[in-house]
Amino acid sequence: MFNFEKTFSILMADILVIDDEKAIRKTLAEILQFEGYKVVEAADGEEGLQKFAQKHFDVVLCDIKMPKIDGIEFLEKAKNINADIPIIMVSGHGNIETAVEAVKKGAFDYISKPPDLNRLLITLRNATDRTKLTTETKVLKRKVNKTIDMVGESAAINKIKQTIEKVAPTDARVLITGENGVGKELVARWIHEMSNRNTGPMIEVNCAAIPSELIESELFGHEKGSFTSAIKQRIGKFEQANGGTLFLDEIGDMSLTAQAKVLRALQEGKITRVGAEKDINVDVRVIAATNKNLLEEVEAKNFRLDLYHRLGVIIIHVPALKDRKEDIPLLVKHFAALIALEYGQPTKEIEKSALEILQKNNWGGNIRELRNVVERLIIMSGKSITKDDVENYV
Repeated sequence: MFNFEKTFSILMADILVIDDEKAIRKTLAEILQFEGYKVVEAADGEEGLQKFAQKHFDVVLCDIKMPKIDGIEFLEKAKNINADIPIIMVSGHGNIETAVEAVKKGAFDYISKPPDLNRLLITLRNATDRTKLTTETKVLKRKVNKTIDMVGESAAINKIKQTIEKVAPTDARVLITGENGVGKELVARWIHEMSNRNTGPMIEVNCAAIPSELIESELFGHEKGSFTSAIKQRIGKFEQANGGTLFLDEIGDMSLTAQAKVLRALQEGKITRVGAEKDINVDVRVIAATNKNLLEEVEAKNFRLDLYHRLGVIIIHVPALKDRKEDIPLLVKHFAALIALEYGQPTKEIEKSALEILQKNNWGGNIRELRNVVERLIIMSGKSITKDDVENYV
């Protein structure tokens, strides 16, 4: 039965063939192209290494005895560039021992010259399958673990990293401030991951997204029948986060009534479900975030001063992207690699002139906007992201 998915995956596979014998190289390329693979050739190890560094390949076929850089040296250097790409060694009869040694050093397999066609195709199929599985595994890990790298080398970002290193191992409450889209949630996740509570849950609550009449039930839970729509008992976020971290995002939008109950929970380590009389002890570290100036909200009587002091033991301000433009090229390249991985595509090169235009933008939506733009550029651009692409799609 025709397997479209399997055939399609072969058609999309890129193979790098490295061999100093032109006749063998051309023969291999013709066979593989006939089978639906896309092939790039290299006449020696040095040329092969240059092409390997410039483009993402699904599999490499590499001869062992070559001038300039032999197969073993190519293998070692290629693994330093990208250890996930399967490299199949092609060896003459006198090089079998060397080929076996190459497998011990990380080669996927070896094939003797002249290659048996069936063995070659089976080995390639296994290698491309492994590449696909490796990519899928990385994507799944990204989805399961939402914590991503904190990218940047600016003074502001380095200060945040240093603060996190000092604060995370403690149980001190942290208030994270900054505009929408700057990465406040990422800072909270890093604090949790580097804390002694990282084996426990990190529970998130967006206080701005929950109606004021439901926020207490969301945070503290409720008993069955405590109000009209309470058809069963509900465990609140404080209880769910027991032993871990509770991240209260957009805390400035929380109602004053809910603020009073949060204050009690922080002071006493106890909560009471809506409609219940019994207190429940909770062991929770609270990290809060806001895009508002809470002291101004206190002046306007929209936020409790005592809660502000409880939450802001440590205050971390995340700067807007326009205030750390030196980090933009690093962020663009980071997002380009991340998105390419999610799409199962090779990472696209970004021209220097394109990066310069992106760096000059003020980015009102901050990092969230920048990531969306990079994703759009990857979808809409050709083999690389050019200055024209940025001018057309940003």
